[in-house]
Amino acid sequence: MAVPSVPARAANDLEQAMFAFVDAYNQAWDAAASEHGLSTAHACVLGRVENRRSMGELAEELRCDASNITQIVARLEARDLVRREPNPQDKRSRQIVRTPSGADLYGAFEESFDLPRAAAANLTVAERTQLTALLQKALRD
Repeated sequence: MAVPSVPARAANDLEQAMFAFVDAYNQAWDAAASEHGLSTAHACVLGRVENRRSMGELAEELRCDASNITQIVARLEARDLVRREPNPQDKRSRQIVRTPSGADLYGAFEESFDLPRAAAANLTVAERTQLTALLQKALRD
């Protein structure tokens, strides 16, 4: 079960709505992962290895300790969802790659994770365009 991220006192309606959306997104992600026998972390890593990634790259992208990635990859590997292959540019290192069964499972997961599509369907085309622009603007560094 996801832990609600809404603070006891959101500063305003916008902040409250943003927290509510993040919570709904996290809960939908958790439910879709569980439906396919994945943990949230397993689904996240499986999604990140559509293209080859090293363990270090995964740890950096996900902002977690490399030992966590090692454990997650080992569990995914035991289910034949990913495999470790030599890095074509540096044979001393290995990269994580999705297997065909991992690609199939992740495709099914993506189909069942429908919150973004369902939420977008509640908006007009103009509203979706406006929301996209506003979110991109809000997230600029």
